[in-house]
Amino acid sequence: MQVRIFRPSKTAMQSGRAGERRWLLEFEPSGRREADPLMGWTGSADTNSQLRIYFDSEAEAIAYARKNGYAYRIVEPKERVVRPKAYSDNFRYDRISPWTH
Repeated sequence: MQVRIFRPSKTAMQSGRAGERRWLLEFEPSGRREADPLMGWTGSADTNSQLRIYFDSEAEAIAYARKNGYAYRIVEPKERVVRPKAYSDNFRYDRISPWTH
């Protein structure tokens, strides 16, 4: 079975960054998803696609995948770039465009 190990990014629905430190092991879909004719929902017989396992470190996730014989793929996280800004920068004299309301 193929698994993907990554650190999930912050969702747009929250402002906190608490859940970004944990690593996630997620199974790759092995079968097709089909639409249910009655309700129109999509689903598959693959129950591993519903399983998500969280780890405190990348090494723990890799050890779990190796122990269970899973072929794993690591997706490196993109680090957030923090650009410090000051409110007074809005009123600088060398701005490219004038600041107005």
